[in-house]
Amino acid sequence: MAVSNTHIEWTNATWNPTTGCTKVSEGCRNCYAEVMAKRHKAMGQPRYANGFSLTLQPDLLELPLRWKNPKKIFVNSMSDLFHKDVPDDYIQQVFSTMNKAQQHTFQVLTKRLERVAELSPFLNWTPNIWLGTSVEDMRVAKRVDYLRRVPSTIRFLSCEPLLGSLQSLDFSEIHWVIVGGESGPRSRPLDPNWPREIRDICISHHIPFFFKQWGGVQKHRTGRLLDSRTWDEFPKI
Repeated sequence: MAVSNTHIEWTNATWNPTTGCTKVSEGCRNCYAEVMAKRHKAMGQPRYANGFSLTLQPDLLELPLRWKNPKKIFVNSMSDLFHKDVPDDYIQQVFSTMNKAQQHTFQVLTKRLERVAELSPFLNWTPNIWLGTSVEDMRVAKRVDYLRRVPSTIRFLSCEPLLGSLQSLDFSEIHWVIVGGESGPRSRPLDPNWPREIRDICISHHIPFFFKQWGGVQKHRTGRLLDSRTWDEFPKI
């Protein structure tokens, strides 16, 4: 879908000025967006005529400006804004919309932090733009080092799908952490100690912690409780 209200627990809506992506690490192996894109293409959805190939959607660039009520908006739930095939000037147009739409909070999540660090001086990081990166295990911990170089008011981690212990990760200068297990028919198991380790680190560092799901083949059965409670914490602005 190009834009919608969403069932993603940590946001209110999604906005996809680009669609499609390519895989860069183990967290991408069972990509939900790829599955959805193929489904939309099979249904004849015109925005997904290219399947999961990177595609610009310029007619959606200014859509959030038409949403008057404040929302938390997940930018590119079906893509990655900093994919190598997204032109620099197109990224700047996306930022221009976010800069103008001050009533909203934009949650930009990317795995391509090297490119963000390169482009960062040429982008306007207004306080309503949050930047996050996916960290599924310690093999991609370098992303967090790049994240710290970006002057975003809120820097966050999405540890989903969590595929290993992050106990040795440096959480300094991180303002929010989301954790979740992988879901779907090919989902890989989540060791219960892994989210507990992250939760305890967040508590000790006073970082808001959001536990999204245990995951599994039927995620509705495993639920969202971690040690008998939900963890739905958000950064305080």
